[in-house]
Parts: sequence; C-alpha cells; structure tokens
Amino acid sequence: MDNLHIGVVMIDSQMELKQINRQMRLWFPYLKGELGTWCFKEFARRQQSLRENLWAMEMFDFGATKKFTGTLTTSEGERIFKMLFYPVYDDSQHVTATIGLFEDITDALAAEHELRQAQKLEAIGQLAAGIAHEINTPVQYIGDNVRFLGDSFRDMAAVHEKSKHLLQVMKQSGYLSDLVRELENIGEAIDMDYLLEEIPGTIAQTLEGVNRVTTILRAMREFSHPGSEGKTPIDINRAIESTITISRNEWKYVANVETSLAADLPLLLCLPGEINQVILNLIINAAHAISDVTDKSNPGKGVIKVSTRADDHWMEISISDTGGGIPDSIQDRIFDPFFTTKKLGKGTGQGLAIARNVVVDKHQGVLRFTTEAGKGTTFIIQLPLH
Repeated sequence: MDNLHIGVVMIDSQMELKQINRQMRLWFPYLKGELGTWCFKEFARRQQSLRENLWAMEMFDFGATKKFTGTLTTSEGERIFKMLFYPVYDDSQHVTATIGLFEDITDALAAEHELRQAQKLEAIGQLAAGIAHEINTPVQYIGDNVRFLGDSFRDMAAVHEKSKHLLQVMKQSGYLSDLVRELENIGEAIDMDYLLEEIPGTIAQTLEGVNRVTTILRAMREFSHPGSEGKTPIDINRAIESTITISRNEWKYVANVETSLAADLPLLLCLPGEINQVILNLIINAAHAISDVTDKSNPGKGVIKVSTRADDHWMEISISDTGGGIPDSIQDRIFDPFFTTKKLGKGTGQGLAIARNVVVDKHQGVLRFTTEAGKGTTFIIQLPLH
C-alpha cells in the first residue's frame, strides 16, 4: 500500500483512522500521529471539499459508495483530488469501516485544459483560413474592377482634355455656339474640374485599402495553415511578417513594431503552425508588457523589436519590448503552466509554457530571456538548423 501513488485511508465508524499509507502522509504531514488517536473528522473539518459533502452519513447509515472531486490543501499547496469512499461490511452486513482513495488529478486536468486550448486554437486557425478564403475571392474582383475604373478614367480624362480644346476652338469660331454653351453649363453643373482632381485619389485610396485587406488575408492563410504533421522548411522572415500583420490589433495602440530581419536566411525546418503560435504569443506578451506601463502620465507608445539572424548551426529570433521588465521574484516561474500576472481575461498563463514546450521539447531549441526593471524584456528563441 505504501508503494501506491494514490492516498489510501481506512476509517472506522467513530471517524478514527485505522490505516493510512505513505502517500497520504506526504500530502498531509499532520496525519503522522498514532493510528486510532487522530479523528478523521478533524481532517475533514479542515478541508472544505470534505465538509461540503455528506459522504460519512451516507456511508455508515446507508452503505452508499461516494465519489466526488474537490480541492484539498496539501504540503504542496492546493491540489485537485478525485476521492472515492466505499463501505467495508462485517459478517452481519453492517458497515464497520470505510476505505478512502485519494487521487491527485491536478496535473492531468492541466494537461487536459492545455489540449482543449490547443484544439481551440486549431479550430480558430481553420476558421480563419476559411474566412480568408471566402473573403479573398470578392476582394480580388473588387480590386480588379477598381483597377479597371482607374485605367478607364485615365483614358476618359485624356478624351476630356481633347474635348475641352475642341470646345474652345468652336467657341472662338462661333460655330454651334448654343451647343458649346450647353456643354459648358453641364460641365459647370457637375463640377468636372473637381471630379477630375478628386476621382484619381479616391481610386488610389480604394486600391490601397484592397491591397491592405489582401495582405491581411494572405497573412491569415499563412499563419493558420495547418500544414503537415511533420516538420516543414519555411521562410522564417515571411512567417514573422505574417504574424506581425495578424497581431496588429494587439499592439497598434500601444507600440510601434520595428523589424531587423536578416536577408538570405536559410529555410528553417520546423512545425510551422506551432512556431507561428510561439511568435504570436511573444508579440502579444510584449504588447501587454508595454500596455502595463502606459497610462495617462506616460501616454507615448512603446517599441517592440523583432530581429532574426543565423549562423552555421542555429536560427535566432529575438523579440524585445520596452515594458516594465520581469520582477526578480517571478523570473523562475514564468514558464510554469497557468502562471500569470495578468488581469483576469487578459491571459491564461499558458502562452510561455506552450512556447517553451514547442521550442525546447518539440524542436530541441533554446528559449531564454533577458530583462531589466523599468527598461523591458527580450525573449530569444534559438532553433537548430540541422
């Protein structure tokens, strides 16, 4: 029983401990008293999850098996347990004791939550790819039509210039003067000179907007493309540019993004979707760090810098911010799952944990950081090229 990784207790009808294994003693050191002298009821009183369940009465009065999940305070802090209590009968079929099994499921629940988050991100990525595909077609023909209008307008403007010259000649000669005056009146009524001046700018602005939408859609497709299950060679600079584009709404109000992407980098063999997610997480974290130090007394924008370089063995991606830095007291915890200092609704504490898992465990790379209080933080990703 002492070799089990679950906790086991035996409790008699007086709620006194008759048996307890090693794992229970590790979780709850105050249970190390002499057996039969320590009342389990006192233990249950200390633990809210046990206080809230009428398992003891149901067990001894009705012989009912009781199973529930709750949080218990252990020597390691609060942990989530699955608990099972079932009755022990004597020869007369009277309940004389109960066996309690305690299984710590905290880590399993965390892993399940991470899996759900990953599945949710995959679903969002697939949705984004579908939306990008659906929007891309009308955007293409809108762009084609506007370009056609632009070309046609230039042709019509050239004809208009010749027509103005012809009208001037006719006006001077007095030939068809009534028709000339009528055309002049129409030109003044529709303010032809104003239209000739403004329409080219309107078309150019529309095309700029269409090109912007096209760029965003291309970035969405590249970012959310599921790719293959194996590693695929990618252009890391293009992946970074796509990620910066789709994350623009996260940083545009608090920071400017500066890039220094080395030219002629080799292709990087990696899991594209997961590396994109790491870069996205780090850029969003940088924006949040800057946002935390930006207020009415310090209204200016910060700076997020993204750079790449490579040597014979490693590809290096650096993402830095001008936020407040990471306090010394939490630097050794920032990669822990679910650890976060962000306000409720602004982060789950999974971003850096996932980033470390992707970079270190899945790519045998390095993820480290440097930070300075009041100056900011730089995260450095190093990924092997071979």
